[in-house]
Amino acid sequence: MSNPSYLILGGLIVLAGCQTVGNNEDVPALVTNPTAASRAALQRAVNDFLNMEVTIAADALTSSNMLIIERNPPRGLQNQPATGRNMDPAIQFRLVLSGTDCVLVDTRDDSRRVLEDTTCVAE
Repeated sequence: MSNPSYLILGGLIVLAGCQTVGNNEDVPALVTNPTAASRAALQRAVNDFLNMEVTIAADALTSSNMLIIERNPPRGLQNQPATGRNMDPAIQFRLVLSGTDCVLVDTRDDSRRVLEDTTCVAE
């Protein structure tokens, strides 16, 4: 074989290898047809990640694969928002399609939870 043949063969092997790796990667996803069960699964997953109960919109993850949770601002004695800067960073989650599973990923540490009773499609 001549040198150009080796280059072409090498290029085909590299392309085939990249395609194989690409099939196993997570793909950003959106929830389709949210139901009470799928919303409850999302709520449980987020509550478990944060070790507290939070309020999540009914249409969460239906138009974006990112879910951002911000703390309520601290309140003063008369229940007014306290003055000053809130330095608590927002917590971000992303929804991915991993094979056929809808998976919620906590971006702080890349921990993952499969969302039961949830259907999603690639974004």
